[in-house]
Amino acid sequence: MKDHLSHAEQLRASQDIHFNCAQSVLVPFAEECGLTEEQAFQVAANFGGGMNMAKTCGACTGALMALGSMGLGSKEICVRFLKRMKDNHDGMLDCADLLRVNKEKGLPKKPHCDGMVYEAVKLVEEIMKEEGKA
Repeated sequence: MKDHLSHAEQLRASQDIHFNCAQSVLVPFAEECGLTEEQAFQVAANFGGGMNMAKTCGACTGALMALGSMGLGSKEICVRFLKRMKDNHDGMLDCADLLRVNKEKGLPKKPHCDGMVYEAVKLVEEIMKEEGKA
């Protein structure tokens, strides 16, 4: 299987172009989604920062875009992905809530967001394996 996590790490470390959290999850799966990386970048452009209004975490929306584009867009798979993310974050998926809790812990924003991206990438890979798409 392609090393999606390493690709996501490279995108998050990029100093040339900013990849938001949704882009950082979707772009590594572009090939499997039938997209070019540029198309994936554009599709996810407005989903970073919780759709630019601190709503659902962009890492989650990017992951759901990837899953759906690979034919894994059933409600059951969506619920499974979101439940796993919620279970790891005290039931929270909104960017504002996640960042508030992170700030209350005195932690910086970028490592938190990077971690959300990497977690989402790993969960997409897990679901791909579970569903025989890996």
